[in-house]
Amino acid sequence: MIPTNRTGLVLIIEDDPNTSSLVETYLKREGFQTRVAADGERGLELAQRLQPVFVVLDVMLPRMDGWDVCRALRRFSEVPILLLTAREEEIDRVLGLSLGADDYVVKPFSPRELVERVKAILRRTGSTTNVMQPNMLVSGSLCLDPARHRVTVNNIPVELTAAEFKLLQILMSSPGRVFSRDELIQRFYPQGETVVDRVIDVHIGKLRQKIEKDPSNPYYILTVRGFGYRFTDGGNP
Repeated sequence: MIPTNRTGLVLIIEDDPNTSSLVETYLKREGFQTRVAADGERGLELAQRLQPVFVVLDVMLPRMDGWDVCRALRRFSEVPILLLTAREEEIDRVLGLSLGADDYVVKPFSPRELVERVKAILRRTGSTTNVMQPNMLVSGSLCLDPARHRVTVNNIPVELTAAEFKLLQILMSSPGRVFSRDELIQRFYPQGETVVDRVIDVHIGKLRQKIEKDPSNPYYILTVRGFGYRFTDGGNP
């Protein structure tokens, strides 16, 4: 059952600020907490980090559309998903449901009806907490699964060496934190082995070739000049 105070977090992934503001207003009236992401990659990052009890997901999104977001979410979470779309074709509804969405609302919609659908789905599923795998690391279309030692980009497996996997896991585990080269070397060689400090740069270069859309202008692994590296926190580089 849903708690009477309904303090669960609803994540709204919607690029139109008017629509997201309207949905937020009506959800907050019912006691829900809300958080908004304006693109698909940011939405996935927040879903992994915040573990919402429900996701309201627009289909037409920048950077990563709603179909891909829904597909990626279902790889690590059973959180209920309600799709928003301006398209009413049956094939779109079928596609959304086949990807794991729980419901489908066509724009323009009644915000009161949308909230009632959210509440009905939560009652039906008994979802007050998300069941994400705790060790799964997700950033946009990049997913790292420590349990299966597996990395995918856009659901496509990426072959990494053991060192590359470990380095990516260290960085992804602390998005936004800056790691110096010395600190990363210590993580790799805790026994104090003597290594060339540029070994980290070599691993970073190879990682970027494998996971970045444009390795020369990376989104995920960012250089902090004169110091080291950080993994994106979803903001500007």
